[in-house]
Amino acid sequence: MTEKSSVEIFDENYAYIKEKIADAAKVSGRKPQDITLLAATKTVDVAVINHAIESGLQFIGENKVQEFLMKNDSYLPVHKHFIGHLQTNKVKDIVGKLELIQSVDSLHLAKEISKQSVKNGITTDILLEVNIGREESKSGFLCDDICENLKIIAQMDGIHIKGLMTIPPVCVNSEDNRKYFAKMNNLFVDIGAKKIDNSSMDILSMGMSDDYYTAISEGANLVRIGTALFGKRYY
Repeated sequence: MTEKSSVEIFDENYAYIKEKIADAAKVSGRKPQDITLLAATKTVDVAVINHAIESGLQFIGENKVQEFLMKNDSYLPVHKHFIGHLQTNKVKDIVGKLELIQSVDSLHLAKEISKQSVKNGITTDILLEVNIGREESKSGFLCDDICENLKIIAQMDGIHIKGLMTIPPVCVNSEDNRKYFAKMNNLFVDIGAKKIDNSSMDILSMGMSDDYYTAISEGANLVRIGTALFGKRYY
């Protein structure tokens, strides 16, 4: 049997995932267009990504600065986000080259984004990463500290806070993450109700290939999907 090409794998998966997102949106009392599908494109060939864009995909996210810079000039028009761990010494390389940095996990990183944004005369949209499972192996703000830190970051020049993101603990069953997603949504709503200057709780980014349906049903309005779209990747 002939092995399917990367494009064929994407086409099949894209159609299925759009149906699942529409169903999850309905379960949560929303419309499919209320949910943003972001393709996590780490190690995916530019030709496949551009095919995805031609097929209607509007948002992509890269995890590695070097890989993003290598691909960036070859992308067709698309909304570009950075979704991986960002080192402060790499901030200068990507500020102004993408629409949103999702993974701002510390005051130190936020200060550097502010510094480089001001230097370039721009405002950078960011999400604050929450360590919802309080995992020592992960970075991000703890729930108890997020509001206080958000207020500090919101006062920095060259930054606008657009919402929150999280990566919950790895669970064998995606349903086991429901409690974390529900807790994130409550946090998201509570912070939004405070109407803090220079912050707009527009985006709640949570849910990936294994648990995006559960995440949407608990309030996510942006999901980051890689393997479920492009197939198993080896890196």
